[in-house]
Amino acid sequence: MLNKIPKLLAPELVKAMMEMGHGDELVLADANFPGHALHSRVIRCDGTGIPELLDAILELFPLDHYADYQAALMSVVPGDSTVPVVWDTYKEIISGHDKEAVISHEERFAFYTRARSAYAIVVTGEEALYGNIILKKGVIKSV
Repeated sequence: MLNKIPKLLAPELVKAMMEMGHGDELVLADANFPGHALHSRVIRCDGTGIPELLDAILELFPLDHYADYQAALMSVVPGDSTVPVVWDTYKEIISGHDKEAVISHEERFAFYTRARSAYAIVVTGEEALYGNIILKKGVIKSV
């Protein structure tokens, strides 16, 4: 155990975040996401919902303000009547850590392509449909 690292973050996830560099991306995937089919580096957080995990990650993880968007959500497939209310929760959590963060929306297969090139995919127990989010790592600003 260490001080100031949220207990929700498994050592494997903290290690991956430490290894990531500026511009690398981390996918927080819902329970339906095909993480293992898309990537070789998959971290399991099956008992955790994305809102709690997102909040814990953003305690340590700077977002990339050199990019147009700091996070990306998977867009609802045309014709699907799902309304992803979890997005409002994500936006609130992100804003609580970074008021200037901008969130984009990616078409489903574009999201999968982007996930393939991410540093890692974190598969969670999140059951909200379209609950996936990609975070782009930034730099620590010196004071």
